[in-house]
Amino acid sequence: MKSSRRYWLFKSEPSCFSFSDLEKRPEGIEPWDGVRNYQARNFLRDEIQPGDGVLFYHSSISRPAVVGTAVVVRGGYPDTTALDPESDAYDPRSTPEAPIWYRVDVRYEKPLVHQVTLEEIKQQPLLAGMELLRRSRLSILPVTGAEWEVIVRLGGIVEEA
Repeated sequence: MKSSRRYWLFKSEPSCFSFSDLEKRPEGIEPWDGVRNYQARNFLRDEIQPGDGVLFYHSSISRPAVVGTAVVVRGGYPDTTALDPESDAYDPRSTPEAPIWYRVDVRYEKPLVHQVTLEEIKQQPLLAGMELLRRSRLSILPVTGAEWEVIVRLGGIVEEA
């Protein structure tokens, strides 16, 4: 049983899958699939759990930014896009019996009132140690509870205790 809620930053290029795309899914839920980095896969498979908070980050745009929050509703399970030869995420090494890649399901929670840009994050002393600033190429990164609070506050969301 999980002892406490953890927090994550999930990156997505808005031209591929945006925060508003997540909102439009049935019940606002979508599998977070297609991740093809072993360290991010390990987070998906081993660490990310239902109830964990997600900062949804739009990447590969002129002003990358955290745009909203989501919550994990299903923990790691095999990513079947790896089995589909028609998928951009196809991996012939992965099989149903020995999956290599994993995904989780996330549910749309709420947009930030003000997007928190990468530049704003870099300017915040309380966020100086954020993984996003150290390992920026990973598509899934851990976020501390304190970092989560700073980002959502900067984004105009007041969390209830």
